Amino acid sequence: MNHFLDTLREIYHYLQQYKSRTFMTMFGIVWGTVSIIVLLAFSNGTQKAMSKNMHGMGEGIAIVWPGRTSMPFMGFGRDRYIRFVAEDAELLRQEIKDILSISPEYSTWQSPVRVEQKINKPNLTGVIPEYGPMRNIQSSPGGRWINELDIKDRKRVVFLGNELKNFLFGENVDAVGKYVYIGDSPFLVIGVLIKKTQASSYNSRDQDRAFIPATTFAGIYGHRYIENLVYEIADPRRAERVRDQVYQVLGKKKVFDPKDKQALHIWDTTEMDRFIFYFSLGFTIFMGLIGVMTLTVGGIGLANIMYVVVQERTYEIGIRRAAGAKRRHILTQFILEAIIIISVSAAIGFFISFILITLIGFLPFEPYIGRPSINLSIAFSAALILGLVGLVAGFFPARKASLLNVIDCLRY
Repeated sequence: MNHFLDTLREIYHYLQQYKSRTFMTMFGIVWGTVSIIVLLAFSNGTQKAMSKNMHGMGEGIAIVWPGRTSMPFMGFGRDRYIRFVAEDAELLRQEIKDILSISPEYSTWQSPVRVEQKINKPNLTGVIPEYGPMRNIQSSPGGRWINELDIKDRKRVVFLGNELKNFLFGENVDAVGKYVYIGDSPFLVIGVLIKKTQASSYNSRDQDRAFIPATTFAGIYGHRYIENLVYEIADPRRAERVRDQVYQVLGKKKVFDPKDKQALHIWDTTEMDRFIFYFSLGFTIFMGLIGVMTLTVGGIGLANIMYVVVQERTYEIGIRRAAGAKRRHILTQFILEAIIIISVSAAIGFFISFILITLIGFLPFEPYIGRPSINLSIAFSAALILGLVGLVAGFFPARKASLLNVIDCLRY
């Protein structure tokens, strides 16, 4: 223990003796550390932002629209329109086990929503309770989403998008418990959407829509056919198989060839999840390589400095070897010196990186590239790279020092 402390004192003495050289060496390591951490933090923030934007519409969902047949099948000609009814949702639920939730969706743009003199024509949607959790629709405090009793009793209740509510009632007014007119019918507002980020949509953004029970919609408007189906699967890896099963089940009921991809149009959002994963992976690797190269430059600088130190302390090494120091003692001292420089520089780099990332977090970048953030994987990766750079940068000069001939050292 005493020998180790003596070694540390010697190292501190040498670093103090060559302050400018030590500072420049540490500056390169600090700069490389800041580069790799900040770049990876930006990559992590971008990935989270892309995922958040995409999942504003829901996670692991697919939307199915009816189309037109493009090939004859079982005596039926081509160009035949396919129509969906609400019962098709239950059929798919029973036949396809990988479907967790599914909802029919009625839709119209022709019914005005009015509060006193304020009138809007949003996308009015009729759905069942499962639709809300699938589509990441959550109510603000004090409100609720459509429930089974609303469906059973065909209640005239409505759930408003937050922007539609702001237009009808104003931003600082609690709309829950108040009434709006949809067409000529009064509807009780049961909930208002919590503001959310939604980068993609169909029909319109949820913030601008109004949702009512599917049974109420069918009863008021007399729509026999639904606009589309929305389903959610548990495992995105089975998305393609589920799509094929949807074609088979509906093809059998609607009498069209399951291979006819024009008969149905399916937007599978899990494909975007895969794109985000691979894009984020490539972006992270690119950012990481830039940081590693910057840090490697600092490591090369450290190695060069250590070679100079070995040369300057050749006579001292000879004296220590002559006094009985073994090669491993010389090797350990120089490696320890490199590791101390790396460790102190890394600590400073981590501290500066944390301050920079915190300050950058206050800038209005989040809607576009996300908020940079450090996680355990980034910290571990940076520490691992720093450790390898320090070991390599210190080992070879230390090895050279330990292999010096005692007589040559004393003659130096």
